[in-house]
Amino acid sequence: MSFDINIGPNIRKSAYFEATVADGVRSFSVYNHMYIPGNFGDPQAEYDRLLNGVAMWDVAAQRQVELSGPDAGALAQYLTPRNLTATKAGQGRYVPLCDHDGWLINDPVLLKLEDTRYWLSVADSDIHLWAAAVAREKRMDVQVFEPDVSPLAIQGPKAEDVTAALFGDWVRELRYFAFRETDLNGIPLVLARSGWSKQGGFELYLTDGSRGVDLWQAVNEAGRPFGIGPGAPNDTERLESGLISYGADMRLQTHRTNPYEMGFGPLIDLAAGHDFIGRAALERIAADGPARRRVGLVLDGDPVQPNGHPVDLLQDGQPVGHVSEVAPSRRLGMNIGVGLIRADIADSATGLSVALPDGTRAARLVPLPFA
Repeated sequence: MSFDINIGPNIRKSAYFEATVADGVRSFSVYNHMYIPGNFGDPQAEYDRLLNGVAMWDVAAQRQVELSGPDAGALAQYLTPRNLTATKAGQGRYVPLCDHDGWLINDPVLLKLEDTRYWLSVADSDIHLWAAAVAREKRMDVQVFEPDVSPLAIQGPKAEDVTAALFGDWVRELRYFAFRETDLNGIPLVLARSGWSKQGGFELYLTDGSRGVDLWQAVNEAGRPFGIGPGAPNDTERLESGLISYGADMRLQTHRTNPYEMGFGPLIDLAAGHDFIGRAALERIAADGPARRRVGLVLDGDPVQPNGHPVDLLQDGQPVGHVSEVAPSRRLGMNIGVGLIRADIADSATGLSVALPDGTRAARLVPLPFA
């Protein structure tokens, strides 16, 4: 199969790139300076597998930032307002990261491998540069770098059965965000119960990039009796499930948000006494209350076309917020979207509409998640 894309050295290929090509990938996007599969020719079938069976995703573009050394824990804590004191080795934590003004710059999962070694599993941004600069300015004894780690996701209601077939029934006892260093027939990896879907599953953090094709084929073979197939993280399912997407729902360069606006308030520990980047700004926001809040929307009319950029959310024709992403949900039989609206506007507000490129659509606010 040939592709009408320029596969140059400026965009990296994942450890699973050749395997995805062999399995019929039809499109790529770019995430963290790396190709990530977009679809394998039948997006609806891929969505159905995620909801009703099991899917495997090349998510190696979900890069890791390693903090290693005596001050690794101190740096991890300084980067996030979430209190990490009780975090033990083998546990993951969802951690908002803010700049000094309290704006969100990423929302990674932090994995504590040991007291002196952490990974930040980051969304699409150069957090390794930020963390390295912070560590140097703070004169911390820690190395910050991108390790040889390439996640592969197994997602869907049958993901646990596939993963148990690969590693044994002990995987069924893993709690959400827990992980264990292990291997699969000599292929070294970290196995975590996690993934960017609400359907449940695991992520296999391969720690030897030369074994990517081997791991892909092993998962494919073990999953064949369960109907496994390749796919990609699914935007419609993430909207239905209320999952947050850094880059779509928030981005420092264009649509700045703070953690209180995004619903991360329960993760912010201002009483613990530890210092962290953005503390003074978040204290002010907590005292005053956020100016906006995250909402779900249902849009009237025929199935919408997914939007390529945030669009205005209007009330009686006047902007009161923005909608970050919309999509038709065939499962729910409606057009759905997520965005931010002025905090003073009630859930029962009327006169709302969304300014889509093909025309304005009437809308109403609904709770998240949709399903």
